[in-house]
Amino acid sequence: MQITGADLFVKALKEEQVRTLFAYPGGQAIDLFDALYKEQDMEVILPRHEQGLIHAADGYARSTGRVGVCLVTSGPGAANLVTGIATANYDSVPLVCFTGQVPRNLIGKDAFQEVDIVGITRSITKYAVTVQKREDMAYVIQEAFYAAKTGKPGVAVVDLPKDIQRAFGSGIYPAETAAREERPDLGKDQGRLDQAAALLARARRPVFLIGGGVRIAGAQKEMLRLAEQTGVPVVTTIMGKGAIPTSSSLYAGNIGIHGSYAANMAVSGCDVLFAIGTRFNDRITGSPETFAGNAAIVHIDIEPASISRNIAADVPIVADARDAIHILLQKAEPLEIGEWREEIRRWKAEYPIDMGHFGLTPQRVIQAINDLFSEAVIVTDVGQNQLWTTQFLALNERKQMLTSGGLGTMGYGLPAGIGAKIGNPRKPVVVVTGDGGMQMNIQELATAVVYELPIIICILNNGYLGNVRQWQELFYGRRYSSTCMRYRKSCPSACERPGENCPDYTPDFVRLAQSYGAKGIRVTESDAVEDALRSAKQNEKGPVVIEFIIDREANVMPIVPPGKPLYEMITGKENLWR
Repeated sequence: MQITGADLFVKALKEEQVRTLFAYPGGQAIDLFDALYKEQDMEVILPRHEQGLIHAADGYARSTGRVGVCLVTSGPGAANLVTGIATANYDSVPLVCFTGQVPRNLIGKDAFQEVDIVGITRSITKYAVTVQKREDMAYVIQEAFYAAKTGKPGVAVVDLPKDIQRAFGSGIYPAETAAREERPDLGKDQGRLDQAAALLARARRPVFLIGGGVRIAGAQKEMLRLAEQTGVPVVTTIMGKGAIPTSSSLYAGNIGIHGSYAANMAVSGCDVLFAIGTRFNDRITGSPETFAGNAAIVHIDIEPASISRNIAADVPIVADARDAIHILLQKAEPLEIGEWREEIRRWKAEYPIDMGHFGLTPQRVIQAINDLFSEAVIVTDVGQNQLWTTQFLALNERKQMLTSGGLGTMGYGLPAGIGAKIGNPRKPVVVVTGDGGMQMNIQELATAVVYELPIIICILNNGYLGNVRQWQELFYGRRYSSTCMRYRKSCPSACERPGENCPDYTPDFVRLAQSYGAKGIRVTESDAVEDALRSAKQNEKGPVVIEFIIDREANVMPIVPPGKPLYEMITGKENLWR
C-alpha cells in the first residue's frame, strides 16, 4: 500500500513507541502536523518556543530513559533547536529531532525559511541526515532512533523536505535497522581489567571517581555494591551525583571547581584513581598538570575518544560502565584502608559545605526540599542555583537530578522540568532556577499552565547573574560589569556593590506568574520556606512559582581559582590558600 511521507512519519513514530511528541508547527512541517491531527495514541505537546520545546524533550528523556522526540518547521524553527541539541548531545541524552525543510528543488537557493540544519548541527549530533529520496525515509528514521539510544546516547536530526512529506511510497517500516553499532568487546580489554583490579587491590589511598556514564548505563546499584564491597571512597562529578546515595558513608562529595573540600583533597591525595564514565573536563580537573598527581589512573568509558583526551590514563579501558562494573565485582576484594577513609571523614567534618544557619540561604531552601520530598525529580537551571543544588541536594534511588552539565545552558530548568513532569505524571517535579535563567524561557510557564502541570518552580533571586558576579567579586576587583539585573539607565556607570537605593527588580515574578494563570508566592524570611513548599506541594492543578529573596552577594564555596590545582581552594571559611 502506498502512503505519503507524512503518514509514514506518523507510522514510524508509532513503531518506535513514541508516546509524546514535543512539536511546534510551521509551513514546511504542516503536512506532518496534518497527518498527526487525528492520531490518538500519541500526545502532541505545543510549547511556546522551539528552545523550550527541545529542553522539554530533553527533560522527558533524562527522567524516563526513553528517547525524546521533537518536531519543528524549517529555517528559524530548526535553528532555534541548536542550543538544545548541543545541550543534550554534550550530556549524552537520546533525542530525535525532526525538522521540516523546503522542497528539494529549492534547497541551496536561499528559499524562504531555508537553512542547512544538517550542516549546522553536524558537529553536535551523532547522526544528521536530510532525506533525499522517499524510498530512503523509513531507513533514515530508523537509523536516527538507533543512533540516539545505543552506545553513548546522543542526538539525531532528520531533515524532511516538504516534497518528500507529500510523496507517495511504501508504507513498510523495517522491523530493525540493518546497521548495528558494535558494543565494546570486554574480552579485548580483559588484561587491562585484570591490571586495574590488581592496582586497586594494592592501593592504600584509592578513590572511585564516578561520572554521568554510570547513571546513563543504569549501573547505580552495581556501583554501590562495588564501593561497599571494596570499602573505597567515592567522589562524583556533577553529572555523576546520585550514582550512589549521598547518605552513604563512602560518599565524599562532588569534585571540581566548586567541589567539596573532602572530594578535592581525596582526589589530590589518592594513589589510585578509578574513574568510570567521565570526560575529565576542565570544570572537574582544575589545573590538569596537578590533577591526581600522585595517582595511577584507571579510566573506563564507552567512548574511546574520551580516554586520555584531557587526563592521561595509565590503564585505559573502553567499556560500558555497567559491563565493566559487573566484571570488577567478581574480582574486587575488601581493602584494608580504614585510615584513608578516616582521613576523608575528618576533611568532611572540618570543612563542610555550610552557608550558616541565619537568614534565607539557598542551603535552607534545598534542605527543605530534601525534607519534604521523599521522591521527586529535581531539575536545575544553570549558574549559582545549579551549584548550590548540586552541593546540598540529597539523592538516592527515589530522587533524580536533571541539569545541563556539559554545555551549561541557562534557560534549561523550566522547560526541562515541564518535560520531566509530562514523562513522570505521578512524581513531584521541583525546578530550582535563578532569576536570570528563569527569564530565558519564562514563556514556558504558559505551557505548564495549559497542560495543567503541577510543577514547583523555586527562583533563587539575588538580583544578579550570580555566577559571573561572584567571579567579578573574587577575581576582577568587584567590577560588576553587566551582571546586575536591577540595573536602570539612570544608575551610576560603575557599581561595586548593591545598596539601599537600588531600583526594584523587574519583573515582579509573583504577579507575572499570576498573569500566566499560575500561583505565585514570595518568601523573604527563612521561617517561611517550608510553609511555601508545603503549599505548593498541595497544589495539584497547575504550576506554582516560589520566589526566594536571597542575599544579593551570596557566593558558592569552595571555589578553585582559575588555573589552580584542586587542593588550592578558597573555602569561604578563611582567606588562606591551602
